[in-house]
Parts: sequence; C-alpha cells; structure tokens
Amino acid sequence: MKKIEAIIKPFKLDEVREALSELGVSGLTVTEVKGFGRQKGHTELYRGAEYVVDFLPKIKIEVVISAAMLDTAIEAIVKAANTGKIGDGKIFITPVEQVIRIRTGETNESAL
Repeated sequence: MKKIEAIIKPFKLDEVREALSELGVSGLTVTEVKGFGRQKGHTELYRGAEYVVDFLPKIKIEVVISAAMLDTAIEAIVKAANTGKIGDGKIFITPVEQVIRIRTGETNESAL
C-alpha cells in the first residue's frame, strides 16, 4: 500500500477528486494548507502599500491506495492538476505498513 500526498492549486480540487473517483478511489482527505516552492510568494498592493505574500493557499490531498493502482493514480492527479504554470504543486509517495478500519477491525487492503 502507498500513501499519496498531493499539494495542488485550490481550484483544481474538483478535477483531481473526479479523476481519482473514476479510478475507483473510495476515500481521500483534503486539507487547506499554505506554503511556497520555487515561486516564493508574490507581491500585492493593498491600500497603496505593497506587501509580500510569502505563503500561498494550496490544497493537500491524502489518499492511501494499493501499490497496483499507484501509477494510474499518479498519472490521473498530474493530468487533472496540471495548468502548465509555476506553482502547480508536488506529489509525495510514501509506503504504508498497515491500515486498520476502526469500526470493523478490518486490516490492510480490506480496510481501504
């Protein structure tokens, strides 16, 4: 099993969610986060004064899937989240040792 953490632009959330559900991904976690990468924020003008916005709003999607689905899920996220502009985001993949469904006690693949 693998955990995918994808940091994407907020307006791309629906497209990514739909792409994952088409693959049969049954659950995911979404968190509103702030951060920056190479774009290092930007400058905005407010009431005549310039100020730097260091942390940009992003969405973090977390999903745990079987290792067999990993490549297709990554491809779906990249395709749905891509705008071709700086700040599209990143995807992080980590191994998951064990999953337990609290309600039933099911473990691993059956708990997904």
